[in-house]
Amino acid sequence: MKTYPIPMVPGPVQQPPEVLKALKTSYGSPDIELDFLQVYNQTEKYLQEIYATQHSIVIMTGEGMLALWAALKNCLLPGDRVLAISTGLFGHGLGEMAQSLGADVRFVEFSFNETVHQFERIEQAIIEFKPKMITIVHCETPSGTLNPLQEVGELKQKYDVPLLIVDSVASAGGALLLTDTWHIDMALGGGQKCLSATSGMSFTTVSPKAWEIISEVNYVGYDALKPFQHAQENFYFPYTPNWHGMAALQAGAKKILDEGLAHVLARHEKVAHTTRERVSKMGLSLFPDPQAIQSPTVTAINVPDNTTWETLDKEFRKHGLVVGGNYGPLAGKVFRLGHMGVQADQKLVKRALDIIESVVKKVL
Repeated sequence: MKTYPIPMVPGPVQQPPEVLKALKTSYGSPDIELDFLQVYNQTEKYLQEIYATQHSIVIMTGEGMLALWAALKNCLLPGDRVLAISTGLFGHGLGEMAQSLGADVRFVEFSFNETVHQFERIEQAIIEFKPKMITIVHCETPSGTLNPLQEVGELKQKYDVPLLIVDSVASAGGALLLTDTWHIDMALGGGQKCLSATSGMSFTTVSPKAWEIISEVNYVGYDALKPFQHAQENFYFPYTPNWHGMAALQAGAKKILDEGLAHVLARHEKVAHTTRERVSKMGLSLFPDPQAIQSPTVTAINVPDNTTWETLDKEFRKHGLVVGGNYGPLAGKVFRLGHMGVQADQKLVKRALDIIESVVKKVL
């Protein structure tokens, strides 16, 4: 298996020793050992602090997309109205996922290099459409952007929209996220990005209103959330939990809180600023519009006109650097540096930028 000494992919990120130790430890049966329940409960408390929420958090076995599907399947019935706010690939994809479940979806779309603005458009759509659910992505990793959520939450509250669903997979633990203050009912997460854990774990916050709707919909399936509502108090989970994944998630969350959440967020901001400043000095252009809010967890860079992504990727890898390509309409046009989790490190980023600069000098 090929590994690289300078990993800068925007997830799954490099795992720190604490997480690797958790993954290598031998555990008993999570179905019968109370020690597992203690790990689950403690992990939930850590995540509640990172997410700034007092709501319960359901932790599931499966990659971050599991949380996205769970939020939709457990809360929507055919014909339910969903307002999908989209600034990129994943924002639009959430709306398409809801459509596949039979929901009536209206999109409020912005360009992929923008972040949400013109909130009057969203307000007007809410007034006219009267949605049951609003969906939005916090960090659009393909675009390297971070959407403002406070204003969306205020509109949700003003017009009494039952649910606000936020994909925070690439932001929680790396960018400020005030779940309760911003009126978010379900903030969806995964372990493989800012938490520096494993891609095998996902989770979601669940507000009281969300639990009410989950009970009404009564969805049954592997990604059903209702069985988790009383799983901890009854010590009876709907399937055998992943103890290794839970322990790794606990270790990743604890590492953030031991450093101090405010310090971690500041570290991400500083690394992101350093990255973009130097990238611009190299003569490369950033993908996001200058007016857009750029994410502290990922930087998206336009592939220069006189080369190709395939050429850059090949040259980077020769020097021990691996970065992220892109998807959909951005494939081959934009590449990304994932400075999130333990990869939000000035020394690591400097090594990556040194290589990028040496390669770019050959092609520009």
